[in-house]
Amino acid sequence: MDYKLPKRIEDSNKSTYGRVLNIAGSDYMPGAAYLSSVSALKIGCGYCFLCSTERAINAVAAQTSNVVFVPQNKISDYINNADVIEIGCGLGTDMHAVKMFSKVLDNTYATTPLVADADALNILAQNDFDQIYDFTNKKFEKLVFTPHPKEASRLLGVTLEEVLDNVEKSAKKITEKFNCVTVLKTHKTYIYAPDGREYTNTTGNNAMAKAGSGDVLTGIIAGLIAQGMGIFEASCLGVYLHGLCGDLAKEKLTEYSVMAEDLISFIPEALKNYLS
Repeated sequence: MDYKLPKRIEDSNKSTYGRVLNIAGSDYMPGAAYLSSVSALKIGCGYCFLCSTERAINAVAAQTSNVVFVPQNKISDYINNADVIEIGCGLGTDMHAVKMFSKVLDNTYATTPLVADADALNILAQNDFDQIYDFTNKKFEKLVFTPHPKEASRLLGVTLEEVLDNVEKSAKKITEKFNCVTVLKTHKTYIYAPDGREYTNTTGNNAMAKAGSGDVLTGIIAGLIAQGMGIFEASCLGVYLHGLCGDLAKEKLTEYSVMAEDLISFIPEALKNYLS
């Protein structure tokens, strides 16, 4: 991996390193909102605005004072001021979540990258959004999808077995269908871009097979994009560092005891390792 981390500038402030708008979490999944928000900050972005339900916001506020909170009815005021939007972690797939995602797609412009994970991808698959939105339009040229194999099967309308039989081909098909950078997460995460660039990541291990690991990855990728990295480069470096966090955590905590929040705590060590 030879992508350079975003530069830290001596004469700078929090706005220098970007604004992440994270639309995540729900009443019964506040943890996803926490993990995907804090990981974006830990990788270096300047702001993370979390748009979620009141109950989820209260839960996250009890764990951190580093996130700025946005009520769901105020989302329109923040969409076009974000440097990157991440959406889907623990969001749910009810009609309210569908409307939230539609609002983001309706108001996202080519200059605003969008990282979609988890329930955002399920909403796409369940509501035939590819028939409603033209994802080949220039408006959507900065999309990153981060599915696991089951989510990939839903996006493609195929069986899980078909995805697992050829992960690389499945990632390419998602990219062709939605004109996005695809980050297909398996034991070897495969990344494919619309221009044909590809990368297979081999950091990481089975200790990361815990709920919430994907939320951390989404936050890391969004945090790198907020600091000015291209969406493909941020996806590749984000996956590499995320896996490295898992490797470092496994070494210290064993492969049994690594939790998703532990991955966040190892981001500084992973960065030191990468910079050395």
